[in-house]
Amino acid sequence: MNLIYQKQIQVTEEHIDRNKHVNNVQYVHWVEEIAGEHWEKVKEKTEYPEDIWMLVDHHIQYKKQVYLGDVITVKTYPKAPEGIRQPRKVEFYCNDQLVVDSSTLWVLVDSKTQKIKRLESDWLDKLG
Repeated sequence: MNLIYQKQIQVTEEHIDRNKHVNNVQYVHWVEEIAGEHWEKVKEKTEYPEDIWMLVDHHIQYKKQVYLGDVITVKTYPKAPEGIRQPRKVEFYCNDQLVVDSSTLWVLVDSKTQKIKRLESDWLDKLG
């Protein structure tokens, strides 16, 4: 499993707020979107392809503004599990500068029982 997933986003009018820069809520949407895309690419290589991730904690730091027409590179990767929580970083770059930094905590939920699953502490290592 490639633990780093990235993509580029062209900033369009729909992403802009009344202050003429990317709306802060848009970044939260992108955090969830890229985490989901990454999981879709790798889930079949895990023991949990039918299970779903639920976001339980989210911290975000806005460092610089991004404007209409800018191209953002979004990079995400999981970090070592913390008990039942799976940390994930999402970083947003514009012109090779970190503009937004996000740390999230997720839990894996069994799709049939709707109960949280405890992952082995080395589950990410097994995918490499």
